[in-house]
Amino acid sequence: MAGVNSAIVGWGHTPFGKFTGRSLEDLIVDAASQALETSGVAARDVDAIFLGHFNAGMSPDGFASSLVLQVHDDLRFTPATRCENACASGSAAVYAALDSIAAGHANIALVVGVEKMTDLDTAGVTKALGAAGYQHDEEEAGKSFPGLFAQFAQSYFDRYGEQSDALAMIAAKNHSNAMANPWAHLKKDIGFEFCNTVSDKNPIVAAPLRVTDCSLISDGAAAIVIAAPDVAPSFDKAAAFRATSHVSDFLPVAKRDPLEFTGAKRAFEEAYERAGITVTDLDFAEVHDCFTIAELLIYEAMGLAQPGKGRRVLDEGVVMRDGKLPINLSGGLKAKGHPVGASGVSMHALAFLQLTGQAGDMQKAGAELGAVFNMGGSAVANYVSVLETLRA
Repeated sequence: MAGVNSAIVGWGHTPFGKFTGRSLEDLIVDAASQALETSGVAARDVDAIFLGHFNAGMSPDGFASSLVLQVHDDLRFTPATRCENACASGSAAVYAALDSIAAGHANIALVVGVEKMTDLDTAGVTKALGAAGYQHDEEEAGKSFPGLFAQFAQSYFDRYGEQSDALAMIAAKNHSNAMANPWAHLKKDIGFEFCNTVSDKNPIVAAPLRVTDCSLISDGAAAIVIAAPDVAPSFDKAAAFRATSHVSDFLPVAKRDPLEFTGAKRAFEEAYERAGITVTDLDFAEVHDCFTIAELLIYEAMGLAQPGKGRRVLDEGVVMRDGKLPINLSGGLKAKGHPVGASGVSMHALAFLQLTGQAGDMQKAGAELGAVFNMGGSAVANYVSVLETLRA
């Protein structure tokens, strides 16, 4: 897509977790204020605002885009737009900003992703998220997302052999990685044995998925400032969009093979081609591990492993913290948390930190090229960004 040489030049990130006393507005203002401060951009110089927010009844704020203007009075009259694309709402906002810059409508865009989920109980959140599934088939409409991804996991086991231990390895890896993330919802290294054992504390949610195979219900917000290509080099820190791809697949699962994650695979292939790279050129990736089976399928979709062979990169340590291509150094959605509208923006913000040497204890030394994969639904809306260091 056009505008791929625009760059992230600032970031903001609230902690992810359960925040009873904080409103959606509080989270938005916190993350957006940080992004302006870290970039050094004055509110009056922001040309456009884009907010990623799924909502689906989880918040009473049905018109949240203009809440970003609460950051500073100088944002008054700045065009603000809400973007929704299920769990990829954050990346939808990022890409809308890139399009606005490419079209010449903006030089500086402020992007915020947010979700307030914990005001509902688990059943309420499950129902709200279920609205992102296909509603016009009785069988599919009756499935929750844990139930849907459990179906994917069982189908994977039926086709390639039982691999609950591979899913436990992913969960344990991401929980361990989250220990280095100051914004993570759950900072607890729970270990492989706990993740691989069904127990009172780790029961089956939807067979064969256990609690440790499912991402967290979280509140939180993240923000980035994106600058146009001719403006970005003037900033102290910048990570450029070397390539992007957005691919949408059929919503009904019955119309596709869910084990292929075909839309995700196509998005990765397009992004690699546009960037002039292969998967082996990447230094790290932040990917959409809403469930551990999703991360396993993403290994295959991104070209790290052949179909059915995803566990190889776990066994060989490729995707581990000290591996050649660490996946989810942040802890991923699994342990960092998954406030759905914020997730895509968070991935881009943390990739920016990696590429500009600001990731602290999460830092991979010498990282210069990274990927972000954010998806909505069951690999229906697929966004892949390839980011590179511009100024560190």
